[in-house]
Amino acid sequence: MTHPIDLYFWPTPNGWKVSIALEEMDLPYTTHLINIGKGDQFDPDFLKIAPNNRMPAIVDPDGPGGAPISVFESGAILMYLARKTGRFYGETERDRIAVEEWLMWQMGGVGPMAGQAHHFLKYAPQLDPPQDLSYAKDRYRAEVARLYGVLDRRLAENEYVAGDFYSIADMSIWGWASLWEGQQQVLEDKPHFARWLEAVSARPAVQSGRALHAELRGDHGDKQSQGVLFRR
Repeated sequence: MTHPIDLYFWPTPNGWKVSIALEEMDLPYTTHLINIGKGDQFDPDFLKIAPNNRMPAIVDPDGPGGAPISVFESGAILMYLARKTGRFYGETERDRIAVEEWLMWQMGGVGPMAGQAHHFLKYAPQLDPPQDLSYAKDRYRAEVARLYGVLDRRLAENEYVAGDFYSIADMSIWGWASLWEGQQQVLEDKPHFARWLEAVSARPAVQSGRALHAELRGDHGDKQSQGVLFRR
């Protein structure tokens, strides 16, 4: 009997990576909400699972050797689940290398840079006192544009980011890429990116994973949330 995976989650681009993967892989799971605006990520019990005080994290009761295992960091979770199920990781070693390249590209590039773009374009100007920093806004807006240009050129030659197959690399990138408007990007000059974004967005499992507790998404405009998230 397969026991449900415990998913520690809040509806953000990083959280969506894992909720989408669980839906795509048809794995049963139980959701535990980690309200990052209220500081749930600093709870000592959660820190035992995710010592970097970030969600998502999982606990799989049916881990390696049949023993429970906890996994933190969204990229590590995706690789673990793909190995566990034998799905969305490609069929050959060359496939897996490509998947890992683009997964690491997301983890080291798109996620951090898009996150900074959101912060300086949306949140920082709302702080008290406001931090409306033209240099920071221009820097991160431009870097996200550069990264999406890299992705568009890759997708000009491939249906999906790792090749002709849908993978955990696509799942990892989609959440951030789907918020391109909030990052003040345009798609007119990125037709292959736009085609990919539409195709991934149409997948039922992506829609289900994205919809998980979507009603809880907020803009973190209140001072309490800002104090927790930005340590002000």
